Amino acid sequence: MDLQGGKRLKGVAWVREGSREAPPAEWPRTKGSAWISGLFFALCLPFLEVLLRLSDHQMPFRPVELVRAVFGAGAVGLLLWLVATLIPKKGISRFLTGAVLLGFTVIFVAERCCRAFLGTYFQLGFMLHMSGQVAGDFMDTALGILWKNLWFFPLALLPWLLFVLFRRYLLPERPLRWTLPLVQLLLVVVVQTAAVFLCRSGPDVNFYAWDYHANSAVPRFGLVTSLRLEGQYALLGLPDAQETAGPSVEPQPPAESEQPESTEPTESTEVPKDYGENAMDIDFSGRTTQDSGRLARMDAYFASQTPTKQNAYTGLFAGKNLILFTAESFATPAIDAERTPTLYRLANSGFVFPNFYQPDWSQSTTGGEFAVMTGIIPTWVNGKTSFSASVGKAMPFALGWQFAAQGYAVHAYHNNTYNYYGRDKTHPNLGYPYQGIGNGLELEHPKQWPTSDLELMQATLSDSIQGYLNEGKPFHNYYMTVSGHCDYRFAANDMARKNEAAVAGRSESEPVRAYLACQMELEAALRYTVEALEEAGIAEDTVIVLTGDHYPYAMSEGAVDYYNELTGHNDTPQQTSRYANTLLLWSGCMEEPVVVDTPGCAVDIVPTLSNLFGLEYDARLLSGRDLLAPDVAVGQVGTEMHLAVFADTGFGSSWVSNAGTYEAATDTFTPKPGVQVEAGYVEQVHQIVADRCTYAKYLISEDYYRHLFPDAP
Repeated sequence: MDLQGGKRLKGVAWVREGSREAPPAEWPRTKGSAWISGLFFALCLPFLEVLLRLSDHQMPFRPVELVRAVFGAGAVGLLLWLVATLIPKKGISRFLTGAVLLGFTVIFVAERCCRAFLGTYFQLGFMLHMSGQVAGDFMDTALGILWKNLWFFPLALLPWLLFVLFRRYLLPERPLRWTLPLVQLLLVVVVQTAAVFLCRSGPDVNFYAWDYHANSAVPRFGLVTSLRLEGQYALLGLPDAQETAGPSVEPQPPAESEQPESTEPTESTEVPKDYGENAMDIDFSGRTTQDSGRLARMDAYFASQTPTKQNAYTGLFAGKNLILFTAESFATPAIDAERTPTLYRLANSGFVFPNFYQPDWSQSTTGGEFAVMTGIIPTWVNGKTSFSASVGKAMPFALGWQFAAQGYAVHAYHNNTYNYYGRDKTHPNLGYPYQGIGNGLELEHPKQWPTSDLELMQATLSDSIQGYLNEGKPFHNYYMTVSGHCDYRFAANDMARKNEAAVAGRSESEPVRAYLACQMELEAALRYTVEALEEAGIAEDTVIVLTGDHYPYAMSEGAVDYYNELTGHNDTPQQTSRYANTLLLWSGCMEEPVVVDTPGCAVDIVPTLSNLFGLEYDARLLSGRDLLAPDVAVGQVGTEMHLAVFADTGFGSSWVSNAGTYEAATDTFTPKPGVQVEAGYVEQVHQIVADRCTYAKYLISEDYYRHLFPDAP
């Protein structure tokens, strides 16, 4: 082997010549092709996208969505290839590239688990924010979810494992020629341009832009593109909606068969009482603002809405006490005349709403609770839930502020960790002094999981009752319960185990029996509440309202949909029937039940109660409508119409009106028997639904109530 003169031989390190290193005559070559490397990087992230879609039976697997996801992920993969190539030290380059691929893998696994358990894709920022609380309060549940989705892990790890094994071939040590980065950059630009064009083409552009949130974007554009949009909008903000100010629709005249024969009163004609409107004296057109854009369009939009009418029930409960529950995973099958007589009594002897829903708002408990407490559709606001984003914003129509202004004693309680979902900030922002475990709420068994709703009522209700009896001070208590929480296994659920005897001998599977058993604790809490009110002689002076935060989605997580077994139906989370629920609205002063067939959902609770208690509010400024107010004629369209609105999950927003049901997953409208609607009815209702969702988001993001009411608390 001749090393004289510092000559570099193939495969041998060169030697020093004097005090200086001689440059290599030839670099050592590592096997590998730039094109094979490019192909790997172009396909690794699209592979994860396809895997996620194949694993998700709720996600539409349409060609256009698949192509968008593949192009968007492919562009990011090619960009990673370009950056890795440009890093001169290949050891560092390989390490960083492997870390990025592993990071994407972890995100895909986390999103798979969220979708499987909660039916929702979350934005990365939200998952990172909640990770500490989940690890602290729900570690056992989280581990169970990971275990059930363990099969997904090795498949998702495949691109990273291939890179680790073949990293020297995919990122070889060789001189960088200027032509390769140019080709790489050209490929990135071409593929990304195609991805953006595909995403902005067609009717889904709003979910790519002003209506972006992960649960809508991932099914349509892919997880990688959703992550890019999340980062882009976090830095630059969401773009404005492409909309025109003014009425969403023009009211349609009634069909000929519905036209009254005469409008002139006769001796036998009873002239209906002329009720006023639930509206405040707000001169939207006369407002001035420094922002001539979004706020001005919001003024025009809300001015264009028709307020709901006051009615025979306006002020019926004025001055009475109010106990409002959002019950964890409560659903109609929990009600049984023999097993839960108190629930049955309250559901059937007050106002009865057979056409009521608690939709999946893509935000788990915090979305359902926000809908119940504010009357506003929960949306994602700059990567945050509406509830989280509302902190520090004016919320003057929240019942906490409304009743406090009437001189009520107002409180909110939750029998779980006090700051979970940031309730220590959100609930005071709605006017409630708030207590949970850790900031003043004392339960007999605070270490149980879930904790007892009965103990919650025993610890809090007597003070309110005594304040009313001794000082004549009416009260409004709000409760977020927790006894109905999963897991629905007797070994893992203290409330299910506590009430197991109540479901002994039943033939259903364990998840169904465990669910019914843990809901028995809610029954015990309500029984205690009603008995305490009756013993104090104030049941007639008190109103009890209850609905769920969401249906028990944990029952439909795995291969078997136990919720269908519970209900006796055969539907899926894509159908509106899955979210049918019960709204309890009862007072001891009611002598007969009142059946209200108006379609509605959780956002209608605040305007309905505001009307019943005679509170001042403006119906135009809420997403919901007073369920007791007159609806538009069947088949007609108006901005005051009653609708149960379901959040988009990749197919569009479903809805229920007095004329029928629109199922977004199948793009079908099914009218009620005997009902015919005019051409264009569905499209007009679509626009109303889209407007309500968009402006629900703007109400929070723009602090619009502060814009209208600068002195609001």
